[in-house]
Amino acid sequence: MFSSPELRRRLAVAVLAAAVLVPSMQATRAQAGEAPRYGYGRTPTPAEIAGWDIDARGGDGAGLPPGKGNVTQGAEVFAEQCAACHGTFGEGEGRFPKLAGGDGTLTAERPEPTVGSYWPYAPTLFDYINRAMPMPAPHSLTSDQVYGITAYVLNLNNLVEGDFVADRDSVPKVKMPNRDHFVWKDPRPDTRSEACMQNCVDPKDVKIISSAEGSALTPRTTGTLDDMLAK
Repeated sequence: MFSSPELRRRLAVAVLAAAVLVPSMQATRAQAGEAPRYGYGRTPTPAEIAGWDIDARGGDGAGLPPGKGNVTQGAEVFAEQCAACHGTFGEGEGRFPKLAGGDGTLTAERPEPTVGSYWPYAPTLFDYINRAMPMPAPHSLTSDQVYGITAYVLNLNNLVEGDFVADRDSVPKVKMPNRDHFVWKDPRPDTRSEACMQNCVDPKDVKIISSAEGSALTPRTTGTLDDMLAK
């Protein structure tokens, strides 16, 4: 790969210098009573941690920030920031997900898992919008705007009245229809076969019926690039 003698020489010098310098730096830090470091990174400040620690807990809403928003305010923001994908009334545009409706469909052949029919906790709605929406510009909405959108979407699902004001106290009190029925751990097995830990198959019964060799899907051998082409 390094065909130039000069390039190989420079690389050797750089490796030797690093081998000498890094232990020396670590020894200096150890003498000073500092934890070893490798020349990058630093301890984040409390303000930086707080900027990323924005999740809200679903059950009791722990972590919801100050602020408030009502259904009318949320409808205005929703029309500007959300309706292009989710539809004016949460019906979903194209292949984007529906946010409203789907009542009683979870056990049907074609269930509609919407906010109202599927989600177990209302604070999760605020949390998801606050962290990930709108799709092209997450973290661009204020807490008041997110609370407003939360109120509007809950209203679309007939879970709150039109005068509902969403805030850190009222949102956790909204009982979602699927709260007591949400399946947190899928009891179904990954496969329908019985587990087998030893003597499962007689090697004599194993037959290779196809191979990727010759299909240019995987290299035939290891080695230089020219030798790895399919033959």
